[in-house]
Amino acid sequence: MKYQVYLSADAENDLFDIWRYVARTDSPENADNLLQALQSTCFTLEEFPDRGHIPPELERVHVREYREIHWKPYRLFYRVLDDRVFVHCVLDGRRNVQELLIERSIRVG
Repeated sequence: MKYQVYLSADAENDLFDIWRYVARTDSPENADNLLQALQSTCFTLEEFPDRGHIPPELERVHVREYREIHWKPYRLFYRVLDDRVFVHCVLDGRRNVQELLIERSIRVG
């Protein structure tokens, strides 16, 4: 069964921010390559989206409906609902992910 994959506005903003940072600090070509790799990783969730694991930061607070996959060092957080996959954010795993998730929950909530 194929799932439909959707990127939230936050996830699209994350990808653009990552692209902009890499283009500025490295090169636009490397930023383009990274963006393509991250987008491709998101769309691999069309098949077997349950292969991801529950992020430890969420598991600790008993939130188990979200999963994550990695394209190191990036972490892609998503949720599966029926035959749809919603990618909610793409975060740099070298940053304080727990803090970033708290900021997002405050902003969304």
